[in-house]
Amino acid sequence: MNLLDLSFTELQELLVSMSVPKYRADQIYLGLYSGKRLEEISNLPKSLVSEFRNKGFDGLNTKIVQKLVSKDGTVKYLFELFDGNIIEGVLMRYKYGNTLCVSTQVGCRMGCAFCASGLNGLVRNLSAGEILSEVILANCDQGGNLNKRAVTNIVLMGCGEPLDNYDNVVKFLRLVSYEKGLNVSLRNVSLSTCGIVPKILQLAEEDLQVTLTISLHATDNESREKIMPVNKAYKIEELLDSAKTYFKKTGRRVVFEYAMIKGVNDSTQCADRLAHILKGLSSHVNLIPLNYVKERNLKGIKREEVYKFCEYLNKLGVSATVRRTMGNDIEGACGQLRRKYIGEN
Repeated sequence: MNLLDLSFTELQELLVSMSVPKYRADQIYLGLYSGKRLEEISNLPKSLVSEFRNKGFDGLNTKIVQKLVSKDGTVKYLFELFDGNIIEGVLMRYKYGNTLCVSTQVGCRMGCAFCASGLNGLVRNLSAGEILSEVILANCDQGGNLNKRAVTNIVLMGCGEPLDNYDNVVKFLRLVSYEKGLNVSLRNVSLSTCGIVPKILQLAEEDLQVTLTISLHATDNESREKIMPVNKAYKIEELLDSAKTYFKKTGRRVVFEYAMIKGVNDSTQCADRLAHILKGLSSHVNLIPLNYVKERNLKGIKREEVYKFCEYLNKLGVSATVRRTMGNDIEGACGQLRRKYIGEN
């Protein structure tokens, strides 16, 4: 049982049930969100820490076990969870601030053909507090604190499918945006999904101003099913309808991820279809030069070809840009470093 899984109100209620003054909640919250273990929160009585331990409660129990820094400034983290499982996070530097890509599951069961995260399937979900701990640890490692955060933006785009861990992810979003904690504006948070339609519709009702990012990667159902098994359950037409609903409910423009795969989705005809299916939807297309994964039999196209595809989309009236390639020299793609680390240990 992790205290980081609790909201401030829940923490207060726990303390009351233990006959502990409510004001201790502020001390615990400040300590944990500042990256301290329970024993390191100096203004907590040792007797209270012992009581927490005796009741099976822990605090920040995730740790950084490996950190790689790219020549472009990108930082790749490997986090070890309390049970020894390994997850990844990536800190990317932009002019507007630092964006942290976090994991929401250990592994993934979605089986997308271009992704290393799901090569060994799903191990387990992360709790809300475990997802939160990635942000806390990276923020501290980069010299940030609660008054001046080093992590300004968050993307739920690491290992795992966020909407396959719906309840924990939604609670994380509420925790990370709480004013007494990290106080990250949800407008600075993006949630990436392969397209679990019922959960997109549920998220639209949560009154959370996160940017919805949908991994599309193909413009017809036959092609998408070959690289994204989720399309067998939820066709492109349903997915686009859910995106329209999300925009209608939240007013947030939807972003579509489109990894450029040679011979699969890189033709002029694909661009024409993409423009057609997105017509009338407030959206943006993020074109991605495909990261090479040796275990997958897919090839990307040259970056200059991606830019040509982007220019053609722009001429068709589609808002589209090419994502910067970051962290290639430190195996920046999701799942790659984790697999290497597990194989060596």
